[in-house]
Amino acid sequence: MTDIEIAQKAEMKRIAPLAMEKLDISDEHLEPYGHYKAKLSLDYIDSLQDKPDGKLILVTAISPTPAGEGKTTTSVGLTDGLNRIGKNAVVCLREPSLGPCFGMKGGAAGGGYAQVVPMEDINLHFTGDFHAIGLANNLLSALIDNHIHHGNEQQIDVRRIVWKRVVDMNDRALRQVNVALGGVGNGYPREDGFDIVVASEVMAIFCLSTSIAEMKEKLGNIIVAYTRKREPIRARDLNAHGAMTVLLKDAFKPNLVQTLEGNIAFIHGGPFANIAHGCNTIVSTKTALKLADYVVTEAGFGADLGAEKFVNIKCRKSGLKPDASVIVATIKALKYHGGIKLDALQEENLTALEEGLKNLERHVRNIRENFGLPCIVAINKFAFDTQAEIDLVTHKLAHLQVKVVLADHWANGGAGAEELARTVVEIIETVPADFKFAYEDSDTLWDKMEAVAKKIYGASGIAADTKVKNQIKKLQTDGFGEYPICVAKTQYSFSTDAKLLGAPEDHVVKIREVRLSAGAEFVVMICGDIMTMPGLPKTPAADKIDISEDGKIVGLF
Repeated sequence: MTDIEIAQKAEMKRIAPLAMEKLDISDEHLEPYGHYKAKLSLDYIDSLQDKPDGKLILVTAISPTPAGEGKTTTSVGLTDGLNRIGKNAVVCLREPSLGPCFGMKGGAAGGGYAQVVPMEDINLHFTGDFHAIGLANNLLSALIDNHIHHGNEQQIDVRRIVWKRVVDMNDRALRQVNVALGGVGNGYPREDGFDIVVASEVMAIFCLSTSIAEMKEKLGNIIVAYTRKREPIRARDLNAHGAMTVLLKDAFKPNLVQTLEGNIAFIHGGPFANIAHGCNTIVSTKTALKLADYVVTEAGFGADLGAEKFVNIKCRKSGLKPDASVIVATIKALKYHGGIKLDALQEENLTALEEGLKNLERHVRNIRENFGLPCIVAINKFAFDTQAEIDLVTHKLAHLQVKVVLADHWANGGAGAEELARTVVEIIETVPADFKFAYEDSDTLWDKMEAVAKKIYGASGIAADTKVKNQIKKLQTDGFGEYPICVAKTQYSFSTDAKLLGAPEDHVVKIREVRLSAGAEFVVMICGDIMTMPGLPKTPAADKIDISEDGKIVGLF
């Protein structure tokens, strides 16, 4: 059966009694969105602050390939596996974006028998959080142009408006647009552009705030434009942050759903890791830690992007410290990193596998040496994986003294992840984390970028043209030097060249553009040719998505 067919056959439990059974949350603290999804009240979350925290497990992966790795599937399978061995565990995931759902990647609710449900709702409009984030972002855009139209009291230089509109769909035609055409009554014509919702600073603020009040303050700090004297204009100067917060008030409450095996899942927030910081909300992760003994969370794409930003941005701002990390890989994806074409990945090829293992080995070293976390390698099993290939992975990683666990959760759900669950518990109990960041707050912005490039990517250094270097220097002197950096680059390689697979060395990371996110409190370093508004592929996933005469959705995966 397909993922959606498995999900549609699931016998879901009503979320209110399930939340009571699993986490002792009474229904008075839930705001139901139908029978199988609900939001958790912020008052209840505040009441949990004195409770001790559970253990936090970070799931990450090798550099992604078209062959797939199954990071979300493993996160769900591990959570079900932990519950099967008698542990109280929940999973914290990001919400899927409609862009990938209808584009190249498909949905993000797991797969096979390791899914979160209701899968169709989660992958589509869910509880409306992304729509609220998009509306808050675009309200600010509208208020900027309206302010200029009605006299421009703040003296905004229309050539220096840096705030973009957003939409939650891949649409390359919106990357650069002209707005306010059609005469004086429609405003001042200018060039503008769109980002996808998941790249919005509003999304980042939403995910990195711990309260409504903090979110409002951060929204007010957003720099939207500059005057002719190069003085910043913030959202609070336009009195926009209050109304933006109103639009986000209900969205800010974490969403509760369930796995196929009836375990609780928090799904909240959803920035991409290749163009944003790639982690679910701080509020949902911290809440889960108060309610469960073990919390499994994932960070987007490979460890060089998702785990790096989880540690250097999310943990730095929240005080969270993972107790262990799971690095997900598949045999076929490792062979792809070893140079094998997609149509030959099901064939045994030990030479290519050994070459591709260099990618996994670097991620293991990064997690342990640069972030100080004990880790396990989870091989997401496929039926065509051979014993010789599995043995080779275990043998080649022996010198790193890292445990390699074969996990079969896609086919067998939590039962297929019990060994992984026991191994994770064992390593948490026996190997203490020596958690650390890849750079210090006091390092300059340039030094922070260089540290990530050299330590995490294996680069020989970084480069930028004079204009970008001057922008970085100005941000430093203007008081933003203590901010962490958020690297936007291709997810397919440690380098900025998507075609350089494996573990390339001595490459140079070119910084193409710098963007200040003063509200989210980080500096975005855009490297290579990555786009903050993706396009659709030649054959998008939308081609297969349809609805039958009896109202059943088909083709969503």
